[in-house]
Amino acid sequence: MVKDFHDPVFDIVFYHCESCEFIFKRELDIIDEKDEIKIYEYHNNSIEDEHYVEYFKAFLDNALFKYVSKKTAGLDFGSGPSPVLAEILNRDYNCQMEIYDLYYSPEKVYEGKTYDFVTSTEVIEHLREPLKYFNLFNSLLDVGNILGIMTLFHENSVDKFLKWHYRRDMTHISFYTPKTLETIADKSGFRLVYHDDHRYAIFEKLNDIQIIQ
Repeated sequence: MVKDFHDPVFDIVFYHCESCEFIFKRELDIIDEKDEIKIYEYHNNSIEDEHYVEYFKAFLDNALFKYVSKKTAGLDFGSGPSPVLAEILNRDYNCQMEIYDLYYSPEKVYEGKTYDFVTSTEVIEHLREPLKYFNLFNSLLDVGNILGIMTLFHENSVDKFLKWHYRRDMTHISFYTPKTLETIADKSGFRLVYHDDHRYAIFEKLNDIQIIQ
């Protein structure tokens, strides 16, 4: 069952699926692309920022590379205005990375290709219809290969959600728990093999799926 609730601070309506624990913003309250890009422009992330680099290396060392056996070719999906994760993977892990970003690297370099792994960090909270993107990720991996996701998980409590800093970013429209991601994995040919119950999630591709256009 899906129930709606109101955020009185921002005058926004969210929907909460009690079955899969997915929380998503009402379409009417989603900002347009122009305003979204303005917010992204305030991000000032760089490979010169040691703390930001360590933030990503913790994800790589403690999550992704515990499951990726072959570290040759990867895609960073949603690389942002400064593709720091891809740069780290190229520089420090000897990976051959390609990048895609809706606004900053819009060429669909992934079309017709498969990768040893796909990363998508701090991205899925921005996505409408996340299942559509997981279906795409499925098509970019061979069976047994790995998808690594980073986001923040909510606590499946409306009261706590309304006090949560993560919902304050107006570009964030979709919010997950590990149960949400398990549900999405089941529908998109993946298995959720690891999560840290906080922000990391690792998926293994189990099988190809037929995407109906």
